[in-house]
Amino acid sequence: MSTPDRVDGTAAFPWDGQLPLPPAEGAAIPEAIRAATNCLLRLQDTEGFWLGELEADSSLEADAILLDYFLGDPHPERVRKLANTLREEQLPEGGWSLYPGGRPNVNLTVKAYYAMRLAGLAKTDPALRKAEEMARQLGGIEATNSFTRIYLCLFGQYDWRDVPAIPPEIVLLPSFAYINIYEVSSWSRAILVPLSIIYAFQPVRKPPAGAHLRRWFRGTRSRPRGFVPPNAPLYSWKTLFHTAFHTADRTLSVLEQKKWTPLRGKALQTAEQWILDHLEGSDGLGAIYPAMMNCIMALNCLGYDREDPVFARQVAEFWKLAIEEKETIRMQPCFSPVWDTALAIFAAAESGLGPTQPALCRAAEWLISRQVLRPGDWKVKNPKGEPGGWAFEFANDPFPDVDDTAMVLLALSRVRLPDLARQQFSIRRGLEWLLSMQSSDGGWASFEVDVTKSILCHVPYADHNAMLDPSAADITGRVLEMLGTMGYDAQFPPVRSAIEFLQRQQEPDGSWYGRWGVNYLYGTCFALRGLAAVGVDMREGFCLRAAEWIRSYQNPDGGWGESCDSYDTPDLRGLGPSTASQTAWALLGLLATGDFDSDSVRRGIQFLLETQKPSGRWEEQDFTGTGFPSVFYLKYHLYSLYFPLLALSDYHSRRRPGAEGSRKGAELQLAPSC
Repeated sequence: MSTPDRVDGTAAFPWDGQLPLPPAEGAAIPEAIRAATNCLLRLQDTEGFWLGELEADSSLEADAILLDYFLGDPHPERVRKLANTLREEQLPEGGWSLYPGGRPNVNLTVKAYYAMRLAGLAKTDPALRKAEEMARQLGGIEATNSFTRIYLCLFGQYDWRDVPAIPPEIVLLPSFAYINIYEVSSWSRAILVPLSIIYAFQPVRKPPAGAHLRRWFRGTRSRPRGFVPPNAPLYSWKTLFHTAFHTADRTLSVLEQKKWTPLRGKALQTAEQWILDHLEGSDGLGAIYPAMMNCIMALNCLGYDREDPVFARQVAEFWKLAIEEKETIRMQPCFSPVWDTALAIFAAAESGLGPTQPALCRAAEWLISRQVLRPGDWKVKNPKGEPGGWAFEFANDPFPDVDDTAMVLLALSRVRLPDLARQQFSIRRGLEWLLSMQSSDGGWASFEVDVTKSILCHVPYADHNAMLDPSAADITGRVLEMLGTMGYDAQFPPVRSAIEFLQRQQEPDGSWYGRWGVNYLYGTCFALRGLAAVGVDMREGFCLRAAEWIRSYQNPDGGWGESCDSYDTPDLRGLGPSTASQTAWALLGLLATGDFDSDSVRRGIQFLLETQKPSGRWEEQDFTGTGFPSVFYLKYHLYSLYFPLLALSDYHSRRRPGAEGSRKGAELQLAPSC
């Protein structure tokens, strides 16, 4: 048989056999499971991992053009292809959106317009005329966020005096100080430290002739003067914090202009060393696009030349994120192999593959090889914890995360490796790290413990909506699912605290907010799965209310869908065209409550059966992954394969005589005394 291409275009692992049909009440469901599982196995890399494309908005292509020009030697063919991608993604009305079907976004539109001007498109080009008009309708440069304005400063299109101050002296604040770099989220930290170096140098590159935005300014360019935040009373803590930070920002800006920065040399050295330390064991700073881009520009400001091994490697890692085709280049925000591999193992195992199946064992071995056994930034807020987590990407040792670690442990619980002692050791280290990462509110956050000081949301450059890392219902639910798989229940204090956290976080209508997936369908699904796994009675009122919420938002076609708009307009929660991944989440949530025979579930299953393609997968155009709510969304290209497969398999297993409500990892449970 021919070997299909992997999702990212490279050769896939050749799967030589066909899975036997599992026993079932009918042929349609087992055949769909078999087709999806075979499709998934064909996409496995020869090294054992899975890797689907991770798609985001057009800001990535625009920023890539900006970076190429900032470094002073743009690659003409690469720039042309990036500009072609921007042209293809432009909306008919002239702007660019955060996700398919979304409204034009001012930050994307301004950056895309200027990137295309840098790429050589004339301002009279019809596409740019429409883009300029749309940008003006959206409020123009005055309506953009701090990061967009800073990138414009790099080319003299905005004044450095008019952007929020991000002095490198912030890295000198000790970790015990009330405000320091470890009180912001890991992703913000990785973005801000190199950005503080850029701010210190305030570089301005000369753009190509004519690539300017002078006509875009209504008058003088000035920073916002309002000290009272929108919708806040004049006398309130919110207004006080907002005023204090904006006053401090003005003061820092004046000191910057007058060059009164006595600690600048030490601050730059400390920030540079912080970056170099965090490049160890990582495929670029934070292994995420914005931090990597800022890191490259910061190193350039510090005098690193193109031949320097550190600089050259960061540039190479950045361009690995590019997917180049004949006429276009699209950029990915990062790679997701650990996440994709863990979910693929779990879904394939639930479909009926045995724990010693070679493809799953090979994938599990690859996951174990990626376990992070060195301290990272998390250690600052969790000094007693010992390393043992997993990161999202190929290599990102400073930043393992809770969600990936829980998912990897779930995957490893479904596999039995020849070296069982090594597998048990890996699981135990991961479990111990995960338990140490529980926040004081009983939930689990993404990367840190108790990074929740809301006062930091009032700093002037916090308009990217991602300064903090609070506990999340979806992550907490996944951790509970893993703990239940390992044999823990509500008698275990961390489990009991997490259950109470989820009860407090539940919305009045019964749903849960989704931090890392769109949106309430995602949060509700994984909250319910976690609660069920640790033995919570699904007949309790708050669980029944959640199940009824899911059923009430089913579409006429039998599926479920939810738009990214629900993050900005909560009244839109649960509403949107049906998608395969979101239908799967809804079904998995209902199945967790013990509902496997209702009309709602049967219609959802039928939707998946009818929309599956002959290849075994499902098509999905919508973005159902969340990076930063209201700011950045994602499309995981494998979500529409392994989540529907998991839902069909879960349904099929529960329908069989003698089926249990939840499966346990055979011979891999750890005693609750751990």
